Amino acid sequence: MENSELELANVNDPVVAPAPRRPQPGAPPGERRVHTTCYMCACRCGIEVTVRNGQVRFIRGTPGHPVNRGVWCAKGGSGIMTQYSPARLSTPLMREPGAPRGQGRLVPVDWETALTTLEGWLREIRRTDPARLAFFTGRDQMQAFTGYWAQQFGTPNWAAHGGFCSVNMAAAGMYSVGGSFWEFGWPDLERARWFMLLGVAEDHPSNPLKLGLGALKERGGRLVVVNPIKSGYGALADEWVPIRPGTDGALLMAFMQVLVREGLYDAEYLRRYTNAPALVYQAPGTPYDGRLAVADDGEWLVALPSGRVVPFMEARGHGMLEAEAVVNGRRAVSAFSLFRRRLQEADPAWAAGITGIPAATIERLAREMGETALHHPVVLPIPWTDGYGDHHRETVGRPVAFHAMRGLAAHTNGFQTIRALFDLMMMLGTIDTPGGFRYKSPYPKPIPPRVKPAADPAAYGPGRPAPAPLLGYPTSPDDLLVDGDRPLRLDEAYSWRYPLAAHGAIQNVIRNAYHGWPYPIDTLLIYMANLAWNSSWNTMATRAMLTATDPATGAYRIPHVVVIDAYDSETVAFADLVLPDTTYLERWDAASLRDRPISEPDGPADSIRQPVLNPPPGVRPAGDVLVELANRLGLPGFTDEAGRPRFKTYADFLTRWETAPGSGVGILAGWRGEGDRQLTGPPNPHQLRAYAQHQAYWYHPLPEGLRFYRHVNHAYLKWAREVRFLADDDPIILHFYSDVLQTFRLAGQGLWPGKQPRDPALRRRLLEAFDPLPGFRPPLEDAREDAVAYPLRLLTQRPMTHYHSWGSQNAWLRQLLHEAPLFMNPAAARALGLEDGQWVWVESRVGRACARLRLSEAVEPGTVWTWNAIAKGPGSWGLHPEAPEARRALLVNFLVPDLLGNPGPGAPFNNDPVTAQAGWYDARVRVYPAERPGPWPQVEAREPCRPEAVRWRRLAYTAGRRAPVR
Repeated sequence: MENSELELANVNDPVVAPAPRRPQPGAPPGERRVHTTCYMCACRCGIEVTVRNGQVRFIRGTPGHPVNRGVWCAKGGSGIMTQYSPARLSTPLMREPGAPRGQGRLVPVDWETALTTLEGWLREIRRTDPARLAFFTGRDQMQAFTGYWAQQFGTPNWAAHGGFCSVNMAAAGMYSVGGSFWEFGWPDLERARWFMLLGVAEDHPSNPLKLGLGALKERGGRLVVVNPIKSGYGALADEWVPIRPGTDGALLMAFMQVLVREGLYDAEYLRRYTNAPALVYQAPGTPYDGRLAVADDGEWLVALPSGRVVPFMEARGHGMLEAEAVVNGRRAVSAFSLFRRRLQEADPAWAAGITGIPAATIERLAREMGETALHHPVVLPIPWTDGYGDHHRETVGRPVAFHAMRGLAAHTNGFQTIRALFDLMMMLGTIDTPGGFRYKSPYPKPIPPRVKPAADPAAYGPGRPAPAPLLGYPTSPDDLLVDGDRPLRLDEAYSWRYPLAAHGAIQNVIRNAYHGWPYPIDTLLIYMANLAWNSSWNTMATRAMLTATDPATGAYRIPHVVVIDAYDSETVAFADLVLPDTTYLERWDAASLRDRPISEPDGPADSIRQPVLNPPPGVRPAGDVLVELANRLGLPGFTDEAGRPRFKTYADFLTRWETAPGSGVGILAGWRGEGDRQLTGPPNPHQLRAYAQHQAYWYHPLPEGLRFYRHVNHAYLKWAREVRFLADDDPIILHFYSDVLQTFRLAGQGLWPGKQPRDPALRRRLLEAFDPLPGFRPPLEDAREDAVAYPLRLLTQRPMTHYHSWGSQNAWLRQLLHEAPLFMNPAAARALGLEDGQWVWVESRVGRACARLRLSEAVEPGTVWTWNAIAKGPGSWGLHPEAPEARRALLVNFLVPDLLGNPGPGAPFNNDPVTAQAGWYDARVRVYPAERPGPWPQVEAREPCRPEAVRWRRLAYTAGRRAPVR
């Protein structure tokens, strides 16, 4: 049916009523075009959707959109076939009475039955112990909302997928510069002359990076790609530098050693805008050891050339980088002096033995970046005033830029590796300067940001909300969510084992729930996360834990599993209750400054999604469902003192919610108040209509004088305080040295005056992992005795055409890629007697899988790899059980170890000990011939949840012939 205003629910409510959809001039009868935000990956590009006679006919980029500027990609254009996927769920489902969990034997139920059932489970949990609800989400873009929902429910157990994705990137940036890559910041490729990509796959992030690389290459800029695999962006590189996985930290340390030795670093930037000159106490055995020396008001102390020791800001950028002094009777040494001593051992020859990159190459690349930064600056005629009150007639930039993603993050040493990258960028003077790294609004934030969960165990109890957001940034051991050594969260985030788990640890949830560690739960609520397949590791064990029962009672160890999703994923088969969600073309949604904004370096931006089509009759938006559940349960933030709902729908929430009553800060920043306010102002009931009338996005370009050096730019800091990005306008001095990390190291030594762990193993972890200066330590997997038996590293990366599971249910994208072989270097294959095209076993210490071998020179000899998430469970995603995705595609998740030691309650996971980042790029394997090719792990086929609606024609293939139509 044709979508129009009259067909949308609550059409008279100005909150949800869309802009009038009038036919465009010259458009054929029955055709209209609607602007919204793409959801085919995480880029959040603006798109224009052409609808003809109620059907989506064409999707293209929105010209002028700040993210993609009208460009769109194969994924974006193929959103048509995701909309019409045979995997769509069309009605609520419940596990068939008596049917075992995991077989997908689900029966349709009406919405009232589904909601009443879930309401009953949740009501009892909230009445007795809210922590027995574990609510974890995947690649959704409504985490500001779901986090608030969980906080009002009162459970501490909420997070998104970041712990399994790239929390190391976000957390290391936040604890170093108050920002990071992607949503937090971006390389200035319009002005850069030298650009290095480290560990960036083809799709991260596709359209913006393609635009940037085009601008760089057109101006003759140099592109260097450091990655074990040369694909995608590597094909455009002026130089590909193959590196052994997990060794990037050694490379970065060697770069800095060369820069210091050759004097190719920006000493003035370090003195003025970082704490590199700050004095550090050298007092072993005392609580002061390794702490930054501070004045009475807490300000860092530095030494001047005269020998005086003064507060950092009083020194006005003249603190000495290399200094020693006696402060309060204790010896103190500048942070930069300590780091320089560490670099003495980190020369290119040392790094070459670790990374596999020749020492001469390391030396040359370091000189290239240093000489470009120091001797070829970018100078813009933009005056500005810094936090010291010093006026600068020009804006000077160092045109050396970096971009890094999961290839650095997804290792158990990734946090310190990424800290090394940010220290390198500080040394080159490239943080928020022309040609370097530039923040995206609302960043930069204080280091670390001033938000953290409530640490007191008494803060979480029956019938009341949690008193603080559920994720954040601890500043010392006293901020941890522990009761003694026992974690307060199911995933162990913010515990002694993972103190800075800023995104939670979704990968820990199922095993801990299975063991009842640190306590049993009742309901696992999963939204848009495929935890039984590609959002897990050691996948066969994970699937077994979802179906495990108590031998004494026969009851499932995880009593209730609830899945909210739009598609029939592998995880749906394990659900007791399934609630069908809308697609991104059927709902209101937002890319918010409170969550994952679409801001660009030149100014803040956000966007909405609006309904392009009506959802099927049995489908409801997940946001609306959660609002209704909140209203039924009487959650405080959703209902008033009398129990009346504050919000009717998720669209209502997007428009009316504020961070605090009267704060003027809400989900969306554009068209607030009477529609004439930006960033702050009272809620505007017509706000969504205003977005719809402006191509579904809002963009606020900053004046030129506010676009650079924002961490210390007085005019910007004042403006950021006025619009509530910051609580004050104090300069944000970058953390070359992390005093926060040292507080945890002191706790490991038993010297911290507050919370300390009792377990000696936990103390050792803190002592080893929480170095206040970056360095290199091998991944934890390498320390195992059996590491030698598995000599190859196994990696996975996304193709440009697919985004996780979503791509390989898409009829158009499947024609581009529907198999996932194992790629290996020809020399490595010859040494093993292997040939191109043969079937091989890929074996890790947790299992083995069968794959077709393909030889490629574009892979480092010690690495094997395959595409991410092409593989599908037979019968899932509306695909035929004999589809190539189920027969000829390798999923590395089956082979990635989830634990470092023997299984059992409280066993340490294969995570970074700082952040809980999953070390899924640390997996080690061996490869040998497979005698009989066949299905890789034995996963039983199941029927789709909507067999009557599935049409196999054009959507699935068998070996050499089309599958029959059912």
